[in-house]
Amino acid sequence: MSILIKNILIDDSIKDVFIENNLIKQIGENLPIAADDVIDGTRKALIPGFVNAHTHAAMTLFRGFGDDMALMPWLEQMIWPNEAKLTNNDVYWGAKLACLEMIKSGTTTFLDMYFKFHETARAVEEMGIRAVLSGTCLDRFDDEQTEICKSYCTKLFDEMDRYDSRIGFALGPHAIYTVSKNLLQWTASFAADKCVPIHLHLSETEGEVENCRKAYGTTPVRYLEKAGVLSPHLIIAHGIYVDDEEIELLAKHDVKVVHNPASNMKLASGERFKFIEMENAGITVALGTDGCSSSNNLDMIEAMKHASLLGKVWRRNPEALPAPTIFHAATASGAKALGLKTGCIKEGYLADLCLVDLHIPAFTPNHNFISNLVYSANGSCIDTVICDGKIVMRNKVVPGEDEILEHAAAAAYDLIKRKK
Repeated sequence: MSILIKNILIDDSIKDVFIENNLIKQIGENLPIAADDVIDGTRKALIPGFVNAHTHAAMTLFRGFGDDMALMPWLEQMIWPNEAKLTNNDVYWGAKLACLEMIKSGTTTFLDMYFKFHETARAVEEMGIRAVLSGTCLDRFDDEQTEICKSYCTKLFDEMDRYDSRIGFALGPHAIYTVSKNLLQWTASFAADKCVPIHLHLSETEGEVENCRKAYGTTPVRYLEKAGVLSPHLIIAHGIYVDDEEIELLAKHDVKVVHNPASNMKLASGERFKFIEMENAGITVALGTDGCSSSNNLDMIEAMKHASLLGKVWRRNPEALPAPTIFHAATASGAKALGLKTGCIKEGYLADLCLVDLHIPAFTPNHNFISNLVYSANGSCIDTVICDGKIVMRNKVVPGEDEILEHAAAAAYDLIKRKK
């Protein structure tokens, strides 16, 4: 399978891009190459597919449910009781809806943490995008559940060969307030042995930090450092409440951090994410949307705008977090965090690409494409999406999208009214 994209804007020049199998093979002007599929890139721009580095895909079913609540009451009263009712069918259609939404807004890769792993994997495989899926584990400090979680994650890892290479595995200990030290240390050992990521919520709220101090006499990052859990395999979501010394600890152990501005603002978890300080320390900082129940959509273009504006306003500095920095976080940094050779338009990289429609008001005039993309546009500007060298959306149409919308809506309504 080969694709030739003709006359498309890349950075500041018009180029052709030749894709063969799943790789970008050649970039140049007027390439004299035949291809199985030729795409006219006139009045379009080419960008790497976005990497959503923290989400809970099937939580699309909770979009708009339990809004305008504080984090812990929202979890304890609205989310966790209904998650206990989830069936395989619910998660499958919720995940397909998430994949559809991500494709239509330009995301080609995501890092997920949710229940019923195989249903999400099946949805991802069918939709044609790339994902690293976490074996989610919460033992709630119960020794018997700890062993169940270990067995569950080991079994999932052993079953990964059933899936396409687009689907990767991560360990998903939920958070330090739902996962024991024993299980956290086991995940660190397993990750080092198998070379897989660990996906963990950390330092998301002031309450979490205060409870950690009460329970362990220290802060979350220091707690993990003493437990031997900090490592290059660890990817933490949120990381709002960290001090300078903790940033140095994260950098020392090459921990990756994912900023989730929309959910942090909506849940009023905190606004002072130390993006600049982390990057200056050498930390890879990626960008995520979180789940649709806490951010309401999976649009990474909106997430870029939120991240940039939030970073400016709390610092009272309009020069903080410029558009190119945030765009890099949403693409190349996310790919780096996941250990994937994507997120850039370069020969030899995975062909995970998006064509942006420039013939819309958001890009008129187009003095600065990246600025317009971050500050003016939203996911609706994405025209065509290629993942792993295959077209998964052409001219804003994803095959089967009407069926997905219908089934996902039915599953969501049934879930909420269903008795446990």
